[in-house]
Amino acid sequence: MEEESQELLLTQFRKSVEKLSSSTEGHEKPTLMRFLVARSMDPDKAAKMFVDWQKWRASFVPPSGFIPDSEVKNELEFKKICLQGPTKSGHPLVLVITSKHFASKDQANFKKFVVYVLDKTIKSGIKGKEAGDEKLVGVIDLANITYKNLDARGLITSFQFLQSYYPERLAKCYILHMPGFFVTVWKFVCRFLEKATQEKIVIVTNAEEQRKFEEDIGLEALPEEYGGRAKLTLIQDVVLPQAAPEMLTNNNHL
Repeated sequence: MEEESQELLLTQFRKSVEKLSSSTEGHEKPTLMRFLVARSMDPDKAAKMFVDWQKWRASFVPPSGFIPDSEVKNELEFKKICLQGPTKSGHPLVLVITSKHFASKDQANFKKFVVYVLDKTIKSGIKGKEAGDEKLVGVIDLANITYKNLDARGLITSFQFLQSYYPERLAKCYILHMPGFFVTVWKFVCRFLEKATQEKIVIVTNAEEQRKFEEDIGLEALPEEYGGRAKLTLIQDVVLPQAAPEMLTNNNHL
C-alpha cells in the first residue's frame, strides 16, 4: 500500500477513535496498522476494535500492565506451556504441551492465564522498546493426548482472544501429532476462527511438512524433543528484563 493512502487511512482511523470518545495517543503507527489490517483497512471497524480492546485491557489487566504468576499459579503448575525462541524469523515461540492440559473449571481464571501467556510471549520478543507489530509463533503439540485433555472451549477462547485483543500478533501456528479422534474437535473449533487466522495454521501431517516446520522454526529455537537443539523452557522460568520507568506507561499496549 502506498504511503500516502496509508497515512490517510490512519488519519481517518484516529478521527473515528475520537468519535468513540477515546484516543490513540501513546500508540505508534505499527500498533494502529495492526488494527487496520485486522479489519481489512476499514477505519471505522478498526476504530471500534481498537476502542473495545482499550476497554477490555483496562478492565482485565492490572495497572502494572501484566498478570503476575501468582494469579495463574494453578495453571502454571501443570507445566504445559514453554517459551522458546527466537525462531529463524525472529519471533518468540510458545509451545503448548496438550497432554498436560485439563479443562479448567474456572473459566475466568483460564482467560487470565491465556492473557498471561500471550502477553509474556509477545514481551519476550520485544527488542528494547516495543514497536507495536511484534508477532509470535505458536506450536500446539497433541502427542499422547487422551479424552481427558480435550478442551474445545479452551482452544476457542485462546484463539478468540488472539483475534479480538491481539490482532495481527500471530505469525504462524503449527499443530503437531494430531490424532484421528481430534479431527472432529478441530473442525468444530474452526467454526470460530476467522479466515485470516485459519490461513496461519499449519497441521503437520507428513515428513515433508515436518521438514518445512523444522526449517521455518530453526534448529536453534526448536527444543531437542522436536528435532532441534534448544532446551525446553517453561514459561514461568523465563525471566524478562524489567521495563524502564518511561516504558511502564506503554506496557499496557500489548
